[in-house]
Amino acid sequence: MDVIPAIDLLEGRCVRLYQGDYARSQTFNEDPVAVAREWVEQGATRLHLVDLDGAKAGKSKNLGAIEAIAQTVSVPVQVGGGLRDRSAVARLFDLGVRYAILGTVAVEQPELVGELCREFRDRIVVGIDARNGRVATRGWLETSEILAPTLAQDMAALGVAAIIYTDIHRDGTLSGPNLDALKELAEAIEIPIIASGGVSSVGDLLSLLALETRGVSGAIVGRALYTGDLSLKDALQAVGPGRLQDIPPDFGSSAFA
Repeated sequence: MDVIPAIDLLEGRCVRLYQGDYARSQTFNEDPVAVAREWVEQGATRLHLVDLDGAKAGKSKNLGAIEAIAQTVSVPVQVGGGLRDRSAVARLFDLGVRYAILGTVAVEQPELVGELCREFRDRIVVGIDARNGRVATRGWLETSEILAPTLAQDMAALGVAAIIYTDIHRDGTLSGPNLDALKELAEAIEIPIIASGGVSSVGDLLSLLALETRGVSGAIVGRALYTGDLSLKDALQAVGPGRLQDIPPDFGSSAFA
């Protein structure tokens, strides 16, 4: 299973939020490019970037840092936060980003997701962020009535390459992933699932690895790497590298197969 370090960007800094609360952010590094370089040097095969300002504002706000990271590291970069139209997605790809992660538009404009999946084959991922099982949008500031498995099924039918599932109540808490929710999601869809939120130890990763046969193909790890509760080296030795191979979109297979 792939272990994917997270780099959350807020006003150009590398931060972590607690349960998605912008008022409870902690800055870990003023230089996100240096952070990205360090994770790759330690063996990361993919990086997960979130434009927190963009998620809140509805448009990309940290493009400078995103471009610098994408142009500096040699591994694929996936980016989410504030991607609400085609031009925003296309711009990321022009900057060297490999995968675009859609969130709010999956709920509010599913037809756009389908259009982007057809245009940018195998490069569109949907992030489903859930609070008590229901999908949150707009930087986690709003919660819809849509259940996570229902949205996942709809997005799989549209052709997205993978689903990133985040349990908001676990995010940034080091309390372990929501295994029950991940099992329920895996039973609902057949495309790959990347788990996010709460991973704090090798034990947590091994618990997720047990779900690999059900489709949980990767884990995004944030706070635990920054606090030192989990080292990337130990994580990779325990469960990675996994099967999220980076296949150029021109090839016929899914990049997440």
